[in-house]
Amino acid sequence: MNEVSAYVADGEQDAEATVRPKRLAEFIAQHRVRDQLDLLLRGAMGRGTPPDHILLSGPPGLGKTTLANIVAAELGSGIRVTSGPAIERSGDLAAILTSLATGDVLFIDEIHRIAKPAEELLYSAMEDFRVDVVVGKGPGATAIPLDVEPFTLVGATTRSGLLTGPMRDRFGFVAHLDFYAAADLEALLHRSARILGVPITEEGAVEIAGRSRGTPRIANRLLRRVRDYAEVRGDGTVTLATAREALTVYDVDALGLDRLDRAVLRALVDSFKGGPVGLSTLAVAVGEQPDTVEEVCEPFLVRAGLLARTPRGRVATDAAWTHLGRTPPAGSNAPADLFGSDQRFP
Repeated sequence: MNEVSAYVADGEQDAEATVRPKRLAEFIAQHRVRDQLDLLLRGAMGRGTPPDHILLSGPPGLGKTTLANIVAAELGSGIRVTSGPAIERSGDLAAILTSLATGDVLFIDEIHRIAKPAEELLYSAMEDFRVDVVVGKGPGATAIPLDVEPFTLVGATTRSGLLTGPMRDRFGFVAHLDFYAAADLEALLHRSARILGVPITEEGAVEIAGRSRGTPRIANRLLRRVRDYAEVRGDGTVTLATAREALTVYDVDALGLDRLDRAVLRALVDSFKGGPVGLSTLAVAVGEQPDTVEEVCEPFLVRAGLLARTPRGRVATDAAWTHLGRTPPAGSNAPADLFGSDQRFP
């Protein structure tokens, strides 16, 4: 990465960090989860003990990392952040656990991808606040027990179905984050605009919210891009017209579909006559990895009624044909999604 691109990336991260809520009271939407977390944290603080371990699941961009930081802030504790793929050996996890202070929060993102030996080590740490570090190999190996200070684990996952039963059962609080309603996204955009110093009209917020796929991370990203357009080619105010012109430039259509989303739909409709087609074949057709198509594109396309899954593969619905300006063939309307988000077809 060159100096300019590194500077831009740092600026994006700074902007994202700036608009993130710091307290539960500032967190918009997810009202049920927010209320449940508030009870959990208040109860633990009243007893003077760390709260139960917390598992947050849901699609990317809905606020799992933000909530983990909020938990630490509400408790007045430190937070240690890592991810499942980064923990390859049990020793790596043991080093992290033994460095925690009493009451600290350990946040593990994508916890379903943690290595099996590390996961098994985590069991005793979560339940007994103790880890056994094995020294040596073979018959002479010795397990040395090490105490861990009482802590709260916050795990985040986009694929809750891949979590093992023993891991899931050790979380005292499990919450699923849902996509945001349009009204919540509009409120979030007004808040972010105030923080960033961007004048925005009600109509401008409605337009951006409608193209944000129910995801606050996308809403904030689109707001920054529309802000750029408004400052360079307008008077600096995000209006309805400015938002529409800017999002056209950035290739985000009226439903919030981007280039890759439309490429998936076009491949289904034009190359495979609406399907069904397997995930791997569809991914090759659009030049992406199967995981990218399945985890980034499909959740919203299925939710928007543009794509369906059948036992034989992915199928474009009539709505997808219509959205692309094509006439759906007679009797092509696809059945509803028959499987969960973790189902994979060859």
